[in-house]
Amino acid sequence: MAKLPILTFPDERLRTKAAPVDTVDDEVRTLVDNMLETMYDARGIGLAATQVDDHRRVIVMDVSETGNEPLVLINPTYEPLGDEQAPMSEGCLSIPEYYAEVPRHLRVRLSATGRDGEPYELEADDLLAHCIQHECDHLEGVLFVDYLSPLKRERVLKKMHKRQKQLQDA
Repeated sequence: MAKLPILTFPDERLRTKAAPVDTVDDEVRTLVDNMLETMYDARGIGLAATQVDDHRRVIVMDVSETGNEPLVLINPTYEPLGDEQAPMSEGCLSIPEYYAEVPRHLRVRLSATGRDGEPYELEADDLLAHCIQHECDHLEGVLFVDYLSPLKRERVLKKMHKRQKQLQDA
C-alpha cells in the first residue's frame, strides 16, 4: 500500500466530475487500499478518489469511533429519506484546518458497490449520512465551501493561498 498526495483547494482538479468504474479489478482494489491508508494517515473519516487526483467514482470512509470499520463506496448514489436537514460542522482533507456548518439531509439510502465488486445498499443517518453526502459531492466536483456565502468562501480561498505560500517557503 502507498499513501497518496491529497489535492488541496483551490486546485482545479478538485472540480473534475468523476467517471463511473466499469469493473472492480485489482487496480481498483489497490486504489481503495491506498486511499484507506491515505485517509487513516491524514486522520480523516472520508476520502474521494477525486481528492487524490484519480477521477473515478470511488470513496472510502470510516466514521467509527475505533477507526477500524472501513466502508468502500464504488459508483455510489444516494437518495434522501425525508426532507429533514440539519447543519453539522464539516472539515475536509482538501481544505485543511477549516471547518464550517453545512446543512445536509439527516437520513439517506446509499446504493454502491463494495471492494469485493458486489452491490449493496444501506440506510444511514447522523455522521455517516453527512459523510456520504460530503464525499459524493467530491465526485461531482463540489466542495463543502460551495455551500458557504461568497464572503466566507473568499476568506477560505485567501487562507488556502497563504497556507500554500507558507508550505512553498518552508
